[in-house]
Amino acid sequence: MAVNPGAAGGWQRVLQARARFVFCVMALWGVAIAGRLVQLQVVDYGFYVERAEKQHERTIKTPARRGELRDRDGRVLAYDVAADTVIADPRDLEDPPGTVRRLCAVMACTADRRRRLESILARDSAYAYVERQTSPRVAERIRALGLDGIDLIKENRRYYPNGSLAAHLLGHVGVDNQGLNGLESLHEETLAGEPGRVLVQRDAQRQAFRRVERRPTAGVSLELAIDSYIQHIAERELRAAVRGHDAEGGSVVILDPRTGDVLALANEPTFNPNAWSGAASDARRNRATQDVYEPGSTFKIVTASAALEEEVVRPDDLIDVSPGVIHYGRRPIRDIRNYGSLSFADVIVKSSNVGTSQIGVALGAARLNRYVRRFGFGQMLSPDFPGESRGIVHGASRLPDGDLARVAMGYNISVTPLQMAVAMNAVANGGELLAPRLVRAELRGGAREEIPVRVVGRAIKARTAAMLTRIMEDVVTRGTAPAARIPGYTVAGKTGTAEKLLPGGGYSRTNHVASFGGFVPSTRPALTILVVVDGVAQFGGSVAAPAFRRIGEAVLPHLGVAPNLDGPPPMLVSAEPASFPAMRQRPVRWEEPAVAAGSIAAASGVMPDLHGFSAREAVAVATDLGLSTRLGGRGVVVTQVPAAGDAITPGQALTLTLDRRAGAGS
Repeated sequence: MAVNPGAAGGWQRVLQARARFVFCVMALWGVAIAGRLVQLQVVDYGFYVERAEKQHERTIKTPARRGELRDRDGRVLAYDVAADTVIADPRDLEDPPGTVRRLCAVMACTADRRRRLESILARDSAYAYVERQTSPRVAERIRALGLDGIDLIKENRRYYPNGSLAAHLLGHVGVDNQGLNGLESLHEETLAGEPGRVLVQRDAQRQAFRRVERRPTAGVSLELAIDSYIQHIAERELRAAVRGHDAEGGSVVILDPRTGDVLALANEPTFNPNAWSGAASDARRNRATQDVYEPGSTFKIVTASAALEEEVVRPDDLIDVSPGVIHYGRRPIRDIRNYGSLSFADVIVKSSNVGTSQIGVALGAARLNRYVRRFGFGQMLSPDFPGESRGIVHGASRLPDGDLARVAMGYNISVTPLQMAVAMNAVANGGELLAPRLVRAELRGGAREEIPVRVVGRAIKARTAAMLTRIMEDVVTRGTAPAARIPGYTVAGKTGTAEKLLPGGGYSRTNHVASFGGFVPSTRPALTILVVVDGVAQFGGSVAAPAFRRIGEAVLPHLGVAPNLDGPPPMLVSAEPASFPAMRQRPVRWEEPAVAAGSIAAASGVMPDLHGFSAREAVAVATDLGLSTRLGGRGVVVTQVPAAGDAITPGQALTLTLDRRAGAGS
């Protein structure tokens, strides 16, 4: 049978066409596969590697232990403790509602907390906090549940073993153990250390099979200048003064005159840094370094220093302060009584505003302003106090006579309690202005690196400081601060009573800032103490001076400071034979008569200052002096006739006026 050549050629053409089609399809499929491989292996390589690492690896930061805060004797004031934190991997949860139900059975969830927990576990994330720093009991119960996707990790939590002690100095940390206030914040980089890292690798069944760890490096510890016992005493006595006089608040600053070390710094109200979030912002504020106030008469030590240094006056120069009032423009400056003529020393001892204002005007704005700056006012004194205020000091060009007179007596200028304490400290140490030192040393791996004492400059000459010290001793022995006397020690100091500004202008006659600053023993000072009590009706001599005395009485024996005045009376022991042991064991002491307030003045026929004495105390002194007493009013002595310093004779009448709201002086 014959074959049609045309038919045979058509079949071959069809076959070739089909072959070409199949080839093209295969070629396109190969190109697509190759393109996809290029996309996966080249273009999107990094993206898929990252996803794989997220699925199989987890990097956890392990926090470093913060450095400790210790006092000058090595007592620990702040340190880290381990706490359990509950975390979740929401992607690993098979039954989120059931997990929430079981967790809440252990954690005692409220309705709000349950809703928050449901929201956390519904997230599309690999890491979420369930509860930070939970209690050991709750942590153990959650661990026993063995829930998939729920884990516990260790975190560090800051602990302050003494509660509120030195809270305003130490500060506090947040839930991430990061400093938020005080030294904790200021020295965050030093204290925090370097965190470590833990790399956990898991297989397809999400079981960990490899762990790579870089250990954290602990932070540097700080040795502070404060003494825990002195800090406790300062806080105790400040609290008693504030509550006893229904005050708004107060501060105490205690310095070492030789180094400027801050032995204690207390504020009231205060707070517990272990539970700082529940404290009011007013309680967390460091009043001693951040609040400013008009210091009143304690500032007169600056005016007196300038006048003595510049030889404007001498201690025995007489100043006419009659009739007890002086006018600069329309604003009068008054004394509590007409003193007539006073020596310059007695202007300070009696706290005469009229006399001090005259001295300030005689000095002139430029000279007085120079000493204001020399004593550290208008500047930040130390890097150890975050948020420290400079205070408010007006330039010399802005001080006409009226304003200058008020600056001289402690008004029209605003200072912090720390600044006032540092200025008092300069007189105590012989005239050097020392920066207050709070951080004494850094402790690194067993090595101690001390922070050096910093001398800001010389405020006054040693001779001037010595003359002013003698005057300040008289303030305590026969002036406005008899309540500051510490048995066995000579005390030098100055009271202050500043009337507070009223919201509508002018000054309140019943709302004061009462203060007393001084140093003890005055001959070789071991302590400089400033007490400031805000919002009281009384004066510095009756509010702050007693707190000064109580602090000194507790702290001086603690420091081993021997009395420098009126040592203990001699002891006479019976020289009986050994056959009389009972008699031999009973010492015989000389009984010395009690020294009444003002007896030094009375010995020379001079009337002592009875301001601030109770009626019973004043009558006892008057009886010892042979005076007949007439009393009027109730409370404590506010006026007396004869006045303090007047000549007296036995049988003379003494008239005393008492008032419940008045204090011992201005």
